[in-house]
Amino acid sequence: MPTEDSAAATRRLGRSLIDTFGTGWARGDMNLLMSVYAPDAIFVETPFAEPFRGIDAIRGYWNEVPYNQSEISFSSGEIHAAGPWFSTEFKCVFRRRRTGEWVDARGAIFCETEAERIREMRMYWHRQP
Repeated sequence: MPTEDSAAATRRLGRSLIDTFGTGWARGDMNLLMSVYAPDAIFVETPFAEPFRGIDAIRGYWNEVPYNQSEISFSSGEIHAAGPWFSTEFKCVFRRRRTGEWVDARGAIFCETEAERIREMRMYWHRQP
């Protein structure tokens, strides 16, 4: 069973990683966003989606953000931790570049860490125009 100290350390790491991830998303800064992932990371966009495996596949997914989203704001909630895992709720609001439509995406992110990076990220979310 994880100790309080290890849970606190994972919460601190999780906060740092999610804040960096969110800032990268909001700025369209793919290098910053990608800096949170381990080289062999796995990213699952939604529960039934095929996983993106490895940093190149994950970058391919996120590289579309600057071309499709503008005026992005990202926020996240409290970090919950257990062992190397952490989770948080998130909200991301953005404008679609093509249509000008506002989108409000909300959900949860579950991450496994390894060596101060995200080894696996699973997102569960819903968006509403």
